[in-house]
Amino acid sequence: MSLMSAAAVPQSVTIPAVPEQVRAARDFVARALGESRVDSDLALLLASELVTNSVRHSGSAAPGGVVTVTVAAGDEVVRVEVTDRCGDGVPVLPSAAPADGEAEDNRGLWLVDALSARWGYERGGGLATTWFEL
Repeated sequence: MSLMSAAAVPQSVTIPAVPEQVRAARDFVARALGESRVDSDLALLLASELVTNSVRHSGSAAPGGVVTVTVAAGDEVVRVEVTDRCGDGVPVLPSAAPADGEAEDNRGLWLVDALSARWGYERGGGLATTWFEL
């Protein structure tokens, strides 16, 4: 069950699933939230992590693949969803933190888990949606 209020109007953008488009996803989230939200920087960080995971690990990573980013901002809750073509796996939090403090991989879901109020994923119809709420 979502914490999102019925008053939140979702906004979406679909982008090519390539690393160069992660910035476009962040820019979209920033515009959707506006400058007045105190949680904007956190939403940008976590959205960037989810889009990067989609670009790198989902079925959308194939040539011509796309990722859709949806933002709904209510009075008290922000929900960001990233939808892609299902890959072979599901998003799971690794059982241990990355051992190498310099490693850049395997941190995204740790950040989402640690910094969001809730997160999860849904699969169906060949698509996967990973989401978080602040």
